[in-house]
Amino acid sequence: MAHHTGAIRQKDGKTFAVVTRVPGGCVSPEDLERLASVARKYHVPMVKLTSGQRFMLIGIPEKDLASIFRDLGHLAEKETAPCVKYVQTCLGTETCRYGAQDALGLGAVLEEKYRGTPFPAKIKFGVSGCLRCCGESHVRDVGIVGTTEGWTVIFGGNSGRRPSLGTLIAENLSKDDALDLVDRLLEYYREHAEPKERTARFLERIGIDRIESDLLTLLPYIALRESTGR
Repeated sequence: MAHHTGAIRQKDGKTFAVVTRVPGGCVSPEDLERLASVARKYHVPMVKLTSGQRFMLIGIPEKDLASIFRDLGHLAEKETAPCVKYVQTCLGTETCRYGAQDALGLGAVLEEKYRGTPFPAKIKFGVSGCLRCCGESHVRDVGIVGTTEGWTVIFGGNSGRRPSLGTLIAENLSKDDALDLVDRLLEYYREHAEPKERTARFLERIGIDRIESDLLTLLPYIALRESTGR
């Protein structure tokens, strides 16, 4: 259960964990020094990297939460409503020899655009710069995969208690078209999903055919590609 600060109550029922905001998993030396300083100052028992490329400070008593959020500064953002939890990215073309598209750059755009935006349930992004899919794009609510032909958009993945591979929505898109498609999918989800309904369960309930009929057939960059067979 989350605390009003956004901290997460731990198994002992007495202590909390604070999860930092680390866009794309990239952290500066200054941020690392700040994390280390806070951990030492408050005698934090454990600091762990999460699967979502974030740091978690674990075992914090409630009396220290406000001070820790203050001292962490931009690294600690209160999350008190369903929103984007993280944008997971690989290295893309920045340094990886396999990178076909700029995953870090696209991830940064998504982070800035959707940070703090409320949704019916939490949203996780996975952005991969090639088909090796190090951003785990197929098991995220919104997955984007880069190829030499452009971007592939996947929707409705989940890695939780009921794992689901996302549904491939469109391939070989330009960056602008991929971002437009993501925006339209998320807006459709916001309008039609039930409270606390993750995208995987939402897709199971309404079906991809309805999304195609209501939304995808109206998008020129999808309709044109289908009509020409490209």
